[in-house]
Amino acid sequence: MDTTTLKLRGMICASCTKSVEQAIGSVSGVSECNVNFGAEQATVKYNSKQVTIKQIQDAVDAAGYSATPLQEQEMITGEDDEEKAAREAESRDLKRKVIVGGVISLILVFGSLPMMTGLELSFIPAWLHNPWLQLTLTAPVQFWCGYRFYTGAWKAFKRHGATMDTLIALGTSAAFFYSLFATTFPDFFINQGLMPEVYYETSAVVITLILLGQLFENRAKGQTSEAIRKLIGLQARDARVIRDGKEVDIPIQEVELDDIILVRPGEKIPVDGEVVYGSSTIDEAMVTGESVPVKKQPGDEVIGATINKTGSFKFKATRVGSDTVLAQIVQLVRQAQGSKAPIQRLADQVTGWFVPVVIAIAISTFVIWFNFMGNISLALITTVGVLIIACPCALGLATPTSVMVGTGKGAENGILIKGAESLEIAHKIKTIVLDKTGTLTEGKPTVTNFVTVRGTANQNELKLIKLAAALERNSEHPLAEAVVKYAQNQGVELKDALDFEAVAGSGVQGYVADIFVQIGTKRWFSEIGINTNLFAEQKHTWESLGQTVIWIAVDGKVEGLMGIADILKPTSIEAVRRMQKMGLEVVMLTGDNRPTAEAIASEVGIDRVEAEVRPDQKAAVVKSLQAQRVKRKSKIVAMVGDGINDAPALAQADVGMAIGTGTDVAIAASDITLISGDLRSIVTAIELSKATINNIRQNLFFAFFYNVLGIPIAAGILFPIFGWLLNPIIAGAAMAFSSVSVVSNALRLRNFQLKGEG
Repeated sequence: MDTTTLKLRGMICASCTKSVEQAIGSVSGVSECNVNFGAEQATVKYNSKQVTIKQIQDAVDAAGYSATPLQEQEMITGEDDEEKAAREAESRDLKRKVIVGGVISLILVFGSLPMMTGLELSFIPAWLHNPWLQLTLTAPVQFWCGYRFYTGAWKAFKRHGATMDTLIALGTSAAFFYSLFATTFPDFFINQGLMPEVYYETSAVVITLILLGQLFENRAKGQTSEAIRKLIGLQARDARVIRDGKEVDIPIQEVELDDIILVRPGEKIPVDGEVVYGSSTIDEAMVTGESVPVKKQPGDEVIGATINKTGSFKFKATRVGSDTVLAQIVQLVRQAQGSKAPIQRLADQVTGWFVPVVIAIAISTFVIWFNFMGNISLALITTVGVLIIACPCALGLATPTSVMVGTGKGAENGILIKGAESLEIAHKIKTIVLDKTGTLTEGKPTVTNFVTVRGTANQNELKLIKLAAALERNSEHPLAEAVVKYAQNQGVELKDALDFEAVAGSGVQGYVADIFVQIGTKRWFSEIGINTNLFAEQKHTWESLGQTVIWIAVDGKVEGLMGIADILKPTSIEAVRRMQKMGLEVVMLTGDNRPTAEAIASEVGIDRVEAEVRPDQKAAVVKSLQAQRVKRKSKIVAMVGDGINDAPALAQADVGMAIGTGTDVAIAASDITLISGDLRSIVTAIELSKATINNIRQNLFFAFFYNVLGIPIAAGILFPIFGWLLNPIIAGAAMAFSSVSVVSNALRLRNFQLKGEG
């Protein structure tokens, strides 16, 4: 299945979301479609052999909307000029109509004050209440300012649906055309014993207020994507490339792989690459969240958009365009903002039938009041009030706006959340499972001890380390890298290994210069019949010091023993303490032998250790933890790891968290990526999840409470008791600002700070 993101145009309320999803979902070959009303985009999974993007676009067009694919370049640079121009044009149009509608509405309300208050106000000229003048003033507001509501309602009608536009068009038209009839045929009402009252000001003011609300909403919704704009704004515009021996300044879009780029102090690094000459310290805070500058020298990786601090250096471009870290971060944030949280399902179900039910309530309201009271004015006011006050938009915006701001805030803190579901689940985590190497520790182990069967003579050591390093050079494991570096520091020249084989969670084996070499754990050696009694005491001593011990065998016999130490990350102890303070159970999961694992766990403050676990068993350990029940529910378990061998466990966990400095496989299998590798980000992610979910619940409460309370009041439920009716103008104001209040509440998440961090 392929996945594409479509930019949508023409959606004006939450009911439109359902219409677009149904239109896209009905296309053969589409397996899944998520439409985000707040982001105005659709994420579509489809079979490219069965359906094309053009066919999906045609389905959206047929439903009365428009869709265009989000191009690769837009994912890197943000919205294109055409989209930006369209947004600005819409804001200008709304502003113009609000000004015109506002001026006319003020005149109409001023002229209608005697009728509205029941008082004789001598300072108001009688001609201002002339119905023909009011008709002349109201018509432009009704049909020019309110044109968008009629076109939206007509589009919905053509596809046999109804939206917020339908409610507004019906409500304001009822007030306008009733007033038009009373103006044209006043004798009809007089003969019935009724006053030919007009409600032009109601129609004009309601349209103006709703347009004003849409203007504010439009601006507020734009702020929910502020995180993406900040990320995009981080990138450099130009790169100083060395071509044909000359320095040439070119746009970063023209940088090619393997280009050599020069960076001077204070400049932004344009793309990702590897330092080939010089050294410096790099401020990576804007991408990783790490505030301390990182020293870089030849062989080290640099990330595009980070800032060079002290020295000049040259680097080779290794990732450009959409492959850079920044571009991938932007794309992941877009993907997360376009996803749906499970908590949104209820709101989606409600908005699906919301408008038809409101129309039914409005008709019933008119019938009941007209039959029981015989007062057409009372029936009209309550009916218009019901149609105007009902607002599906607040329900539709409640979840996606919070998700957009929450995932954006996560990205600002170096936490990439791939989907809204992960964001929702994270705050329910009860157990955190931490991998050791590269997660709790630096992941850069070094050889601290080395002994051989044939003594410690330099020649014997060099011969054995030459064999071991030649074999380990083919492995991706951090311990293998330590062996290779140790050999290189000894000045050993490495040969190629043949028939290399990695035995998952056990070790490696192969031939070096026709010599069969095996390197691995004591358990593995015991399984394959290699005697390890020779270094048993030495092994115990090193492991008690927290060192990982590996055995080296040549032609089936033990020839040496290595002790490898991997120091804890500076923040690991603090991170574990914070997690435990939150009431989380912290478990360390590692393939290391138990004595070494327990020594590290004791140092960091972890009580529960799962040691000597092979990669294929890690997922089973996570599954067994999930099987434990808390209050009759399965325990929510998070797994944090960085290596290929952690991928199955990351996928098995309810929430998989990958260390951003780890392998691509681990990151792909995870739900959340901690870019900097700082485990304190786990606490930040959980706190952010809690804050976001609380924000969503507040929004849903506001939206449901508003409609549950507002619609009955507008229908006149308080009139028999208190003689009080809701003026349609007040209903319009409430409706206009309900969505704005929800979006504004979601924007409070931008002020999120981790508890205890200021």
